[in-house]
Amino acid sequence: MPQLQIFSYMPNARVYKATIAARLCGVELEIRAVPVPELKDWLWDFNARPLTERDKKNDANKRTGQVGFASVLYKTDKFLAAHPFGTVPAAFGPDGEVGIFESNSIMRTVARLGNVESGIYGKDPYAASRIDSYLDASLVFARDSQIYLLALGNNVLTRPIYDATNQAFLTYISAINNSLEPGDEYLVDDQVTLADICFACEYALFSHERRCGSILSDIESQPITLDVATQFPKAIKYFKNLCGNEAFRIDLESFMSTDIFKVYFSV
Repeated sequence: MPQLQIFSYMPNARVYKATIAARLCGVELEIRAVPVPELKDWLWDFNARPLTERDKKNDANKRTGQVGFASVLYKTDKFLAAHPFGTVPAAFGPDGEVGIFESNSIMRTVARLGNVESGIYGKDPYAASRIDSYLDASLVFARDSQIYLLALGNNVLTRPIYDATNQAFLTYISAINNSLEPGDEYLVDDQVTLADICFACEYALFSHERRCGSILSDIESQPITLDVATQFPKAIKYFKNLCGNEAFRIDLESFMSTDIFKVYFSV
């Protein structure tokens, strides 16, 4: 039996945090995933499935879409009890009673369920806390990056959104770059940890902004990551090395080559 079930849209770099961690620490996951446009046609539940005509007539499950979803969505009361914010990715324990939300928390759950000797959540409490520091800092950047990417996808980008995201990214990538001493392959300890997984997935997602040059030119701007390899060489070398790791490559290789804006927004 899978130790954790995740319902989400795919491709989704934030779900890859969990799948990469699972490969590294021996956890079995069940992923129930659909393309973004099809989420409106699914019943959001522990037993998520395509909607039937009977489901569509059940007004009790109809919810107003939020955070990038404009259409009506169908979510059961049980789903919302387990996931009070009503978002995906949505993870569940084996019996469907316990819900875990937010990608970093889902990734932490995988690490806690897995082989402790894998070391992906640190070798001692101090290392684990340092890993948590990176994960918490990533949330600050992730908030701005999500606003920015949604604005790009919906072609409603404004200069204030761009400027706020640019500052958030520079703060985030500068810290990562400065954390890496010559010869360092990882952020914490001498092996892959959750801190590395989180960074790789967040950067992979954000880097897709380069595909939106025409939208950016409308506000007389250029991609935020355009010269990132020149400005932050240690961070980008570190990212590329992580992508070469088989546990990362399985997910990130295809994700980096996919135009997520066409997949998510049909633009």
